Order: sequence, then structure tokens, then C-alpha cells
Amino acid sequence: MYDAIIIGAGPAGLQAALTLGRMHRTALLLDSGEYRNGTVQHMHNVIAADGMPPAEFRATARAQLAEYGTVETRDAAAGSIDGAVDDFTVELTDGSTARGRRIVLATGVADDLPAVPGLEDLWGLRAFTCPFCDGHEFTGRDIGILGAASRTVHLISLLAPIVRSITVFALDEQPTDEDRAALEATGAVIHPSLVQSVAAETDGVDVTTADGHVAVAGLFVAAGSVRQRAPFATELGLRMLPSGAIEVDDFGQTSASGILAAGDLAHRASLPGPVASVIQSAAAGQMAAARIVQELAVS
Repeated sequence: MYDAIIIGAGPAGLQAALTLGRMHRTALLLDSGEYRNGTVQHMHNVIAADGMPPAEFRATARAQLAEYGTVETRDAAAGSIDGAVDDFTVELTDGSTARGRRIVLATGVADDLPAVPGLEDLWGLRAFTCPFCDGHEFTGRDIGILGAASRTVHLISLLAPIVRSITVFALDEQPTDEDRAALEATGAVIHPSLVQSVAAETDGVDVTTADGHVAVAGLFVAAGSVRQRAPFATELGLRMLPSGAIEVDDFGQTSASGILAAGDLAHRASLPGPVASVIQSAAAGQMAAARIVQELAVS
């Protein structure tokens, strides 16, 4: 039986495994091969790894984990979780099973994009959601924001000091008078026609509307939503927050004894939502693993 089974091998899961390994606790890390930043070419705002391809980050982390004899990594996904604290059973999609005293959920979230033809092909390459992660790369250039809603104003306020101009493209209907007034007050341009499609061009994005084409360097998405990538939160009956994330305490403990959650699938109730950040996710993984080490040390 493992001290912990970590489900998900993004930054949160990798760091949890490293922390457990350094404390000589046995851990099984399950890597499904699916990642929120799977299409991203370079990750940013990560000290000492700014601009590193996410795949290189993960490969480096896994090579370092291989040096710890108590950590095992499998390229497999979890299918179900049963049991209780000190005796959980995880059934893997390859048909095998594993038992662990603790579970760390680090499966992350998935982005549900607005239904704009061509947007999925641009996601993580020329269309983004996080200005902290991808805004700097558009310094002094013209960008577009998809979606005219309250979050758009916030996005504009973050991106305005970086870019040259911002054009807001409404999706399925034009903004209300109240939203329009708020958007216009930011200095952004509201395009008069709805978006029909988007596509990559030589050095940016071509946005097609009923009025023709608009060229921008890149897009940020204010619409859309995120969801739990895996069904475990629902299946395990974990307490959820209005954001759709799992509620955890400062150390990643969920409402179910022995089950912890780390990364952008969970956050404390004091926060409005999860933070899409490699460093924050890794920190959450470290805290969850530290809690497990402390619990097992006195049990």
C-alpha cells in the first residue's frame, strides 16, 4: 500500500510527488497525459522557467522524480476511487488497481470555449485567457478580446498597460447599454458586428465578422468557462464552491477525510476562484504533501 496516490501529473501532482519522495514516503503518481496547458508552446510567469515549453517542464520533473526510490510514476489514468482514509483503492483505466492511505486529486480543470469556429485551433497558441501568463508577449501590439461582459472590463484593465489597442468582439449578442458604457469607459473599441470565425494568419489572428475581417496579434477570451477535468469530486461527494472548484483548507484537505486536492481544481473558500498558475499549483501540491507527511508521522 502506498502512503499516497496522486492523480494527475501537472505542476501540483509533480510537486506533491517530489515532496513525498524527499520525505521517504511511498507515492504513486498517475499521469493521464492530459493537461490544461497541453497546447501551450511556452509557459510564462514561472521563475527560473519563464518561456520553457510545458512538456520540457514535465519531462524535467519526471526525470528528477526518478531519483527518489519511494516514488513510482505510471502513464495511466484513474477510473474510480473507493474506500476510506488509510485504505483507498484506485482502479486504473489499464485494468490494474492500487491501494493508498491518502489520495491527492490533482487532475485540474478543462476549459469550455465559446462556440467560435476556429478558436479551438488557436487555443494556447494565439488565443489565451490569462494576461499574467501571456499578456507580455503582445507588448505594443493590437489585440482582441472575445466576449463583451463584466469580466471583459477586468481583462482590459490588466492588458491596457501592455498592448497598443484592444478591440472587443461580442459573441452571440451585443452588450447591454450598461456593459457598453463600462467597456467604452476603458478606451477599448467595441466592434459593431458579432464574431463569425477566427483563424491564424502569418503573424496573428484574422477575426471574421459580418462587416469583414479584422487583424489582431492575438486574442484573449473573456467568455467560456472551466469545469473539473475528472468526475471524482462529484463521485466522492466533496464539498464544492460556487466557482465550480473543490473547497479545501490551507493544506489542501477536502471535506472527505484522507482526500486532498491541489491545483486549479480547488481553492479556499476565502478566494473568489482558483488561480491558473504553475507556481500556485506547485505550491498547493507541496502543502498537500506536507500535510500527508505530518499526518502519517503521528498516526
